[in-house]
Amino acid sequence: MNAYLIFTLVTLAIGGVAWVFVYPLLSGERQAERRMASVAQAQPMASRPARSTQRMRREQVQETLKEIEGRQKKAKRLPLATRISQAGLTWSKRRFFVTAGAFGVAAFLAVLAVGGGVLPALGAAFAAGCGLPLWLLSFLRKRRLARFLSGFPDAVDVIVRGIKAGLPLLDSLKLIAEESQEPIRGEFRAIIETQAIGMPIGEACLRLYERMPVPEANFFGIVVFIQQRAGGNLSEALGNLSRVLRDRKRMKAKIQAVSMEAKASATIIGALPPMVMILVYITSPNYMTVLFTEPVGHVMLAGCAAWMSIGVLVMRKMINFDF
Repeated sequence: MNAYLIFTLVTLAIGGVAWVFVYPLLSGERQAERRMASVAQAQPMASRPARSTQRMRREQVQETLKEIEGRQKKAKRLPLATRISQAGLTWSKRRFFVTAGAFGVAAFLAVLAVGGGVLPALGAAFAAGCGLPLWLLSFLRKRRLARFLSGFPDAVDVIVRGIKAGLPLLDSLKLIAEESQEPIRGEFRAIIETQAIGMPIGEACLRLYERMPVPEANFFGIVVFIQQRAGGNLSEALGNLSRVLRDRKRMKAKIQAVSMEAKASATIIGALPPMVMILVYITSPNYMTVLFTEPVGHVMLAGCAAWMSIGVLVMRKMINFDF
């Protein structure tokens, strides 16, 4: 009985070992497992080149952005000729200085004509010859930039629709240069002329920021420059840019609407002291003439003017938002 039991146990043990080690080789399960493992390992092998391509494209975009940032840092200080061009004037530097000198001489003679003395005439000549031309230049420049920003999102939309319709980028730019209003027409015509002399179109679009130093022009130049360098869907990229530009324009209008109350309050507060002074002078002239005839009154007027100027500058800094 014991011999039969031992024989049965040995037989079962041998069969179990054969089932575990021999049967997979005979049935082909081991080969199937190896084949499945090889197929499973093929996915990372196939995705590895795709990941390397994406990494290379990302590195190329980063290098391009660093290059653009370096150029903009070098050209941060604008020369006078560039500022005159940004204001939309065709003047030379010599004509600008001659005009500034004419303003100074006219102010000097006007103050002498009313009997103001030599020192006040020199002060008026300095203000008119140095301050007034630069202020006019800054005013014209800001007005031209505002006109450019007003129509630039529509111009980008025209480019997007042209590219989606099958037109090349250069033809879309030519369409804007022919149909748009100034200053957009002139700036895109400059891009086309720069590209016509041999400069790549991405580089030509990137130089738009040098003539129009606004973030929107910088965005446009970077998008076109990177697409020319690294490739990609230009219509989709410019469509996203157009959406961003319109959102910025909407946010700018919202900020201006919200800040109008503060600007009105600042205007009233800044105009209140001079208006009260004028009304008191009209109603009681003897009460106010002391400030203009006595030395102590002169000191008081100078102090009041200084404090009022500080207050106006502080309020202006508080109500002007960067966006």
